[in-house]
Amino acid sequence: MTSQYESRLQLLQQSSNQNLFSGIRHGIEREGLRVSADARLSQLSHPEVLGKTLTHPYITTDYSEALLEFITPVYCKVEDVMKFLEELHSYTCRNLDGEALWAGSMPAFLEGEQSIPIARYGDSNPGKMKYIYREGLAHRYGKAMQTIAGIHYNFSLPESLWQLLSDAESMDHSLEDFQSESYLALIRNFRRYSWLLMYLFGASPAVSKSFFTQEAPSETLDQLDEDTLYMPWATSLRMSDLGYTNNAQSSLSICYNTLGEYVSSLSAAIKTPYEPYEAIGLKNQDRYLQLNTNLLQIENEYYSNIRPKRIAKRGEKPLTALSKYGVEYVEVRCMDINPLEPLGLSSVDAAFLDVFLVFVALMDSPEIDHEECQRVTENFARTVSEGRRPGLELNDEQGPVVLTHWGLRLIDKMVPVAEMLDQANDSSLFSESLEQQREKLLDSESTPSAKILQALKSSGDSYIDWMLKQSEIHSHYFSQQEIQPERLEYFGRIAAESRADQEHLKALDTTDFDEFLKHYFESE
Repeated sequence: MTSQYESRLQLLQQSSNQNLFSGIRHGIEREGLRVSADARLSQLSHPEVLGKTLTHPYITTDYSEALLEFITPVYCKVEDVMKFLEELHSYTCRNLDGEALWAGSMPAFLEGEQSIPIARYGDSNPGKMKYIYREGLAHRYGKAMQTIAGIHYNFSLPESLWQLLSDAESMDHSLEDFQSESYLALIRNFRRYSWLLMYLFGASPAVSKSFFTQEAPSETLDQLDEDTLYMPWATSLRMSDLGYTNNAQSSLSICYNTLGEYVSSLSAAIKTPYEPYEAIGLKNQDRYLQLNTNLLQIENEYYSNIRPKRIAKRGEKPLTALSKYGVEYVEVRCMDINPLEPLGLSSVDAAFLDVFLVFVALMDSPEIDHEECQRVTENFARTVSEGRRPGLELNDEQGPVVLTHWGLRLIDKMVPVAEMLDQANDSSLFSESLEQQREKLLDSESTPSAKILQALKSSGDSYIDWMLKQSEIHSHYFSQQEIQPERLEYFGRIAAESRADQEHLKALDTTDFDEFLKHYFESE
């Protein structure tokens, strides 16, 4: 019997349909800490010349005032996304005044919680809400976890492609519903196979001792030198229990079978009291400690490797927008920053993400039951902590399978997708990206995590010293890149507009913050 994947491939390989793939839309969000010349977290405010982080469309902050976040516009070509991302980096690095952008996912030298400044967004009600949300994260999980940086890859397939598949498969519901269901099917398959991304792109096998506020867990980490801790076969400490950990959220067990289930699960978590957070308290006298004392303050607090997304209007909750209008795109959230690449990832890496995401979108994707949910979670966890261990086995639906054998089988199945993407983009980048990943599966020493550990061992540098050198190399690279005068003028204008927009937002405040917050949580 022909599988859904095979029948969809046959349909899309028809010459009249291949160009649909030129309509894929991408955007990248890259985080990076500002650090001083001695690898300490910046204590300076966000540079005024870059504009206001609350209202700037491309340059903002994530958790910390020191944690920059670059957001590209949406483009159809990978090369265009990467070019804009490079321009953002070059423009910013010219305005950092003696600081550098940290090259890795695990943070620079930390000097306790008090050395991690929470990001500030001005005095408007939306700005205060963003600050208090981060204050809540500090009380709930500690600040160190919030200094970990990553790359988010936003991806959508063109509506015309979903229409073609919907017509061919004689679906009797609306295109909007078919598209939402198809993105959830993509997400389920992503969860089944995202261990492969962690093996191929995990780039955080080591960390500084200063990351741990208490004694570092000696049963899981080995010591490389006086300051550097590592796991010999790890691919991504960032995505392990040492990085984004959240015991409170484990009870949610969201496996993305329907959009309604996803929205209602997260909505319920935002309204469900949680005793340890109630113990923190909502306020200390007049000062908010968190937005609420529930399992989640807002939906963004739910940590997941991938999210279904819909652009919300100003003031509209993301979950409300999803529920009303359906899924518009997906946000891949598990990618480490590769310190060997100036931008944290290469065009080849981005091309492979396209191939992978099209592949999991076209594949058969039955609903995930509790047993499979546990299995895919375990496969992911095993890969981040020991993915390069020779002969490491994961579990598929039939039982144990060697990670590298399974990975090579998946790469083989992706070949037709890469060829269609090459054809649509008049390129060979997508097939080249497959061959690069095949090499990593044949030789684990060519993975970023192995290369980083090898560099640490051969250089004799600590994690902090080696990463600082990489940061300086990248800063020099960005300072040498030429930016067109019209682009410089554009970034200057956007910064000025962001300052005016922030003032305008403050002027729009007609209620005090208590009333604003109450209205936010009561609105649907």
